[in-house]
Amino acid sequence: MHTLHSLLSNLKEEFATSRKGEERGAWFVYTLLAIILPFTSSKTSGLVRALESVFGFAGISQKRYYTFMASARIPWDGLWERLWKLIPQPVTNGRLITVLDDYINPKTGKKIFGCSKVFDHAAKQNQSEYPWAQNIVAVGLLKVIKGRWACLPLSSAFHHFEKDIATNKPTYRGNEIVFKTKYRHAVDMLKKIVVQFVPSSLLVVSDSWFGNNGLWAPMRKEIGKQCHMLSRLRSNNALYDTPEKPIKKGVGRARKYGDKLGDTSALAAANREYALEYTINLYGKERTVLAYDQVVMLKTIKCPVRVVWVYRRTQWVALFTTDLTLSVDEIIEIYGARWKIEAGFKELKQELGSAETQTRNPVAVTNHLHFCMMAASLTWIYADHLDKAPIRRHAVNGRGHFAFSDIRRLISKEAIDDKFSGLCPAPRKSIVNSVVTMLLKMAA
Repeated sequence: MHTLHSLLSNLKEEFATSRKGEERGAWFVYTLLAIILPFTSSKTSGLVRALESVFGFAGISQKRYYTFMASARIPWDGLWERLWKLIPQPVTNGRLITVLDDYINPKTGKKIFGCSKVFDHAAKQNQSEYPWAQNIVAVGLLKVIKGRWACLPLSSAFHHFEKDIATNKPTYRGNEIVFKTKYRHAVDMLKKIVVQFVPSSLLVVSDSWFGNNGLWAPMRKEIGKQCHMLSRLRSNNALYDTPEKPIKKGVGRARKYGDKLGDTSALAAANREYALEYTINLYGKERTVLAYDQVVMLKTIKCPVRVVWVYRRTQWVALFTTDLTLSVDEIIEIYGARWKIEAGFKELKQELGSAETQTRNPVAVTNHLHFCMMAASLTWIYADHLDKAPIRRHAVNGRGHFAFSDIRRLISKEAIDDKFSGLCPAPRKSIVNSVVTMLLKMAA
């Protein structure tokens, strides 16, 4: 009971300096709870109904609440800094492990902020390859929570294409939007995050799209030598041997690269017979993996990397990292945990309802995304503060760990309890209808 109250009270304190801080603080924390509830919609209209019917807000003005949801005065920078500090032990083995990727949020309205024709590489046969959608770059924190890997959203940014900016000239809070590449968005977000956590080492995990010099060069320059990358190699990447130190100093500059070893695909075939077996915690259980590793030079990022070829029956995957102190086991396990950001996108868009909203105002669109991301992070932080892991309600073959929905159910039960309403009273709170309790028991 006190865990949820403590987390929300800390966030509510950010509104203390505001003239209407008490009211806005209450609206903020209960809006987060309304989004987490498993049976409500995160549309603004659905959130108003949840505040009235579930949490007993009496006499709430719909117009004023809509104004609040589109307010440019919500102190998101301070709120995110407070939330980051609430994460228990964010560093894993001396490294802050962050995961980076982008996703699309399909919409139907033509005047919704951030929307354009975006290529969807995961489109199915009956779907358009270029849906009308928002393109969002996101950074999350990878950490083990109660025996399972989880991704906690930390920051996000809307990506606007250069041609759309030149044609439509979009604005945000009266200022024209300046074009930034996805790499630029990523580095800007990582810089803010590192300042708050101050880890001994930063490890950025990404897919092959981000795993190149477009991200590596500015990240290394602006964040420092403590940052490292873990990504996936393409099959045609050329790999070079590390240069040998000259016996005696001659004329000219020392070699940066050794002899060319071949491309990723050729070396995968040549090294398969030397692969060793490793037992790794991968995708929720212990698995035996066949892998081979080698330190080589990459011209794409101009530095030595450790490459790990992971072999399956008929296929292989090549992973690489600039952190040469990582073991083969750690490289495979951490990159396997990268998939948690994809699961996090599903939690944001489908479970928490980020894809449902049709708000058009730039500030309202941004606020709604912040609310959904913070609700997701708060849910995982709550689970990390529990004494024991939540019980999985719906059994699935091969999955023994708890699910995101199990944490939401625990938070919901605590949020509608009379003891919580006494600790964190809503403005003019009325008696909670018993029907709400019944709905909560029926919800997954």
